[in-house]
Amino acid sequence: MTTLTLRQEPPERLDFLNVNPLSLGGLSESEAARLPVGTSRRGLTLGDCFAIALDGSEDLVIEGGSSRLDRVGASLSGGTIRVVGDVGQRLGEGMKGGAVTVTGSAGPFAGSGATGGTITIAGDAGDHAGGAVYAAKAGLDGATLVIHGAAGDHLGDRMRRGLILVGAAGAYAGSRMIAGTIAAASLGDHPGYGMRRGTLLAGKVGALAPSFVETGTHDLVFLRLLARSLRPLSPSHADLAAGALTRYSGDLATLGKGELWVSAA
Repeated sequence: MTTLTLRQEPPERLDFLNVNPLSLGGLSESEAARLPVGTSRRGLTLGDCFAIALDGSEDLVIEGGSSRLDRVGASLSGGTIRVVGDVGQRLGEGMKGGAVTVTGSAGPFAGSGATGGTITIAGDAGDHAGGAVYAAKAGLDGATLVIHGAAGDHLGDRMRRGLILVGAAGAYAGSRMIAGTIAAASLGDHPGYGMRRGTLLAGKVGALAPSFVETGTHDLVFLRLLARSLRPLSPSHADLAAGALTRYSGDLATLGKGELWVSAA
């Protein structure tokens, strides 16, 4: 197991785009220590901030997290990364495969543009988790994002494919959604605002936009299959999908082929 141990709180934001199990696998510890991670004129390297122990494995553990660790797991295509602590923005951005686990919380834009793999956050996530970064065409694009705590506003903004599971989310979850599935114990105001397609599933929601129309309760095979697929990841979300649900169609101000399912209990 490859281990990076944080010496102290970084003096600036660090960019971990090029720090992953695959990139470290072919390097010696001295070579790895020279990898640039700083984002200012200081020219900080990995060795300036971390004690490094390499063994060539595809498992990377970062001991000691910080909200200044940005783009951890970005563009990861294989292997695993486990962060003991918090991370900063753009966790798993553009990820293609593998798994990233954070025992703490994450900053904004977690999972943005990720097309494969699994991202798991034990704590909370900032705004725009699974959402599109500035000028990007899509947010989460095929990966699985699991947030055990709460997410901020605009969860899954412009999400194109994939799955997001979250305990609770703020306002505008699923905004401008293109496709995919978001399941949550609760969503804030205006879920699905501007969504074109996709599925939102929630135990309870805040205020709905007037362009969402209730279409009644339904017993659909789709919901049973959804519950079955969710059970290995989260039994509570699976139970939600298997329960009595009220369906809302929207956003009718756009294409209008999305759907919001809310617990009828």
